[in-house]
Amino acid sequence: MKVLLLGAGGKVGSVLGPRLEAAGHDVTGVGRGDAVEPGGHDAAVDFTTPEAVRPNVERCLAGGLACVVGTTGLDDNDLEALGASARDAGVAVFVAPNFALGAVLMMRFAAEAARHMPRAEIVELHHETKLDSPSGTAKATARLISGDVPIHSVRLPGLVAHQEVLFGGDGQLLTIRHDTLSREAFVPGVLLALDRLPTLPPGLTVGLEAVLG
Repeated sequence: MKVLLLGAGGKVGSVLGPRLEAAGHDVTGVGRGDAVEPGGHDAAVDFTTPEAVRPNVERCLAGGLACVVGTTGLDDNDLEALGASARDAGVAVFVAPNFALGAVLMMRFAAEAARHMPRAEIVELHHETKLDSPSGTAKATARLISGDVPIHSVRLPGLVAHQEVLFGGDGQLLTIRHDTLSREAFVPGVLLALDRLPTLPPGLTVGLEAVLG
């Protein structure tokens, strides 16, 4: 597959590019300030910034290019607009708050635990340069649990991406935690999304769980 990698020089993109090529994809890297030229590609992958992601993806969709989006910071209005653009173009746009398979399982386990435990709180910890707070993963987890779930955000040097969901009940505490120790953890999820992208319906699909099975 010929892949347009937006954010190729970023923290995730610099790890993802070589791994996409190792998996057999032909990668065109696009860095900050480079023109986005969707022509001649089969799919785009965006790991940029909250300010850049929507115009990047809209340009790709207008060119008929299906997209995988890992950039967080998109709100509901952004997602609705991208979904409409994708439907109009007859292609898929796949958005996930987290591409680490373990993080998706953590969210799945938390949703199950919420059925049996009376209260929960979320603590998410990320590197100090992360632009959005709370994280997309934390907000997605809170929606799965339902109710007014407090989220505590920590931004410190030395961290990558970590989240724990704490469930409290009488005389007991259940903690479900996932730690991303390097950005290599996102690679299998991106590869899976690219593999499933041609099978997705035109429009918006959200969450790696939609293709994880």
